[in-house]
Amino acid sequence: MTQAAAATDYPLEHGPREGETIVLLHGGNVAGWMWEPQVQRLPGRHLLTPDLPGYGARTDVIWPGLAGVADDVASLVRDRAVGGRAHVVGLSLGGHVAMHLIQRHPELVRTVTVTGVAAAGLGRLERLLITPQVPLWNRRWYWAAQAVAFGIPADGRELFVTSGSSVRPETNRRMFHEVAAGTMPSGGIDFHGPVLAVSGERESRSVRGAFARLGAAIPQLRTWIAPRMHHTWSVEDPDLFTRMVTTHTETGVWPPGRG
Repeated sequence: MTQAAAATDYPLEHGPREGETIVLLHGGNVAGWMWEPQVQRLPGRHLLTPDLPGYGARTDVIWPGLAGVADDVASLVRDRAVGGRAHVVGLSLGGHVAMHLIQRHPELVRTVTVTGVAAAGLGRLERLLITPQVPLWNRRWYWAAQAVAFGIPADGRELFVTSGSSVRPETNRRMFHEVAAGTMPSGGIDFHGPVLAVSGERESRSVRGAFARLGAAIPQLRTWIAPRMHHTWSVEDPDLFTRMVTTHTETGVWPPGRG
């Protein structure tokens, strides 16, 4: 399979249809394929790795907003998750979607694990630095440089570049402006299951800065700083990331022993 095909043909469903489903929601400018390290490490679990609207095999769809994407994921959970409910894991953009999912469809979710979610919006300096870059997000050279900066393994960089540069400019603009402004759902969050919010120790301050805002809306929120990790640490340390996911979905606690 070519890298371009891999970016659009990654399977949605993995593992046996038994037990409890885990839905893995990808970050911006990638797609469901980014979860391959976790899929490899969870052969006995039922996993769903959808491409969100506007990404991967769905680049023909313009970004419909976080509420619309959450509704899209809700339909998937109803149709494909075992028992019509699922544990939800989201990285970066996928984490923003997860927050809207539990606000709009709490009955479908068992637990939530999110990482890299600047739910209170980006800081002024971040906006000044990133906004001029948005028009470059469909350029291959831009994502080639980002692959190095993000620590993407060499054998995965071509797929990362192909996926990032294939997203439509309108999707990039809409998604970025929504996330940059802050994505906390209005109207409160009536979800009572376990929720874990994580920041890599070496990622943007806006991520851990959002913990207080998330905690005000979700009283049962637990938070954790992943030592030495950057934004895309699902690839940086896939063993630790996968262990976090399985432990939190099975026990509602992370790290182990934390009361």
